[in-house]
Amino acid sequence: MPTPHLLLALAVVAVWGTNFVVIRWGLDGLPPFLFATLRFTFSALPWLLFVPRPKASWRSMAAVGVLLGPGQFGLLFFGINGHISPGLASLVVQVQVFFTIGLSLWLLRERVRGYQVAGLLLAIAGLGVIAAHLDASVTLLGLGIILAAAFFWAASNLVVKSLGGVNMLHFMVWSSVFAVPPLLAISLMVEGPALIAQSLRSAGAVVWASVLWQALGNTLFGYGVWNWLLGRHPAATVTPLALLVPVFGMSASALSLGESLPGWKLGAAALVLLGLAVIVCWPVLQRRLAA
Repeated sequence: MPTPHLLLALAVVAVWGTNFVVIRWGLDGLPPFLFATLRFTFSALPWLLFVPRPKASWRSMAAVGVLLGPGQFGLLFFGINGHISPGLASLVVQVQVFFTIGLSLWLLRERVRGYQVAGLLLAIAGLGVIAAHLDASVTLLGLGIILAAAFFWAASNLVVKSLGGVNMLHFMVWSSVFAVPPLLAISLMVEGPALIAQSLRSAGAVVWASVLWQALGNTLFGYGVWNWLLGRHPAATVTPLALLVPVFGMSASALSLGESLPGWKLGAAALVLLGLAVIVCWPVLQRRLAA
């Protein structure tokens, strides 16, 4: 990969990792489901007026919108809102890799491989370390919420996998439309019109910047550049860089929010990341050794 492309990939990973801190800043002024509603609203508008509809079915766009909207990001924002620290959330949500493999085995009848089992066991050990250290930075409820968010992310991955050669930037813009109604309905039921109105009136510049960063930086820049790179380089070259997302996430949370990084957190992160690395990198290593 040429150096400019590598720097672009690192920029995307840095955006995705530090985004967990930005989420925390946004939650200081907005309740979680309203925050998620605004995120997807600005991911769709006004871009929907300029971006052509992707070559995908309405059912696929609706499925991804619902799975990513109330499923992944609604739960992710809810979990970070007092139940788990942003740094740990950036790590735990990466379990979506293993959920994706599990769903593929179940629904697509793909065959499980030894290195996948090894990677899964390492990640489970890391989650076990986190579960053994429940404190103010992570509760059992928070861990469960983020694992549920990871599951919905994995489910959306399977829908995307079935699309074939679709412009993913265009797909993200159009599918975001379908995330807004259920998120808004949940916000009205759980958070209530009074809190919604009060939050919108009192939201400051940092809060609105956090909302826009979710839509423009995290979604349009992140997914746009990432898929541009995937279109020009082998997936095995680009995808392993995503392993740096929790590294950026935990580092940014420690530097910006003062999140502590005791030995058990670093050990859990090492186990989960090692499990992810085995899953992602082992096939690449096998092919290179065979060559």
